[in-house]
Order: sequence, then structure tokens, then C-alpha cells
Amino acid sequence: MAGILRGNIHWADLNPVIGSEQGSLRPVLVLSQNVFNERSGTVIAVALRSQPQRAGYPLTLELGDSKLPKKSWVKISQIRTLSVERIRKKITKASEEEIVLIIEGLNEIIGG
Repeated sequence: MAGILRGNIHWADLNPVIGSEQGSLRPVLVLSQNVFNERSGTVIAVALRSQPQRAGYPLTLELGDSKLPKKSWVKISQIRTLSVERIRKKITKASEEEIVLIIEGLNEIIGG
């Protein structure tokens, strides 16, 4: 699928899932670089949730974009590599500041 860019928020079909993975048709935020997205047939993304999260940063980050269908939190701990076949329509784009915070949160979780 053309036009899947870093920072874009798209609808994605995350089913089937196992265990505590996020599932269903939900927004995801693409974190992988554009060249990876274009050439690999996959994207690296994090799931969004519309319910307030008990865990704070670095596990979750509230997004400020009013173009999202609902108030949303990035589940930084729910990073996934997804086939581009799972990716649907673009909803909006995260800010550069939000991308930086998400990457920093991910680095804290994995020890970067």
C-alpha cells in the first residue's frame, strides 16, 4: 500500500490476536521509517486505545490530535510489525513531538 508514512495514524485490522495483544479494527500509529514501509511489505506500529490508561508514560502516551474519532492513548508497550495488508484508511498524523516521546518511551521499555 502506497503512502504509509512514519507518524501516520491508520485504521488497522489487528485480528487474530493471542493473549493480551490489542485486537479488532483500531487505529495504529506507524513508527517505522518510510523506506522500510515502502520496501518491506510491513510496518512497525503501536496500537491506540480510547480508554484512559492506568499506566502512565513510558507505557502509554495521550495524543492531542482532535481529528481522532475519540480521545486516544498510544500503547507504547503494544508495538507490532504488521503486514501492509492489515493497514486501512489514514485517519490523521501524530506530531513530531509525539513521535519523539513515543520513541523515547520505547527506548526506556526495551533499554535503549
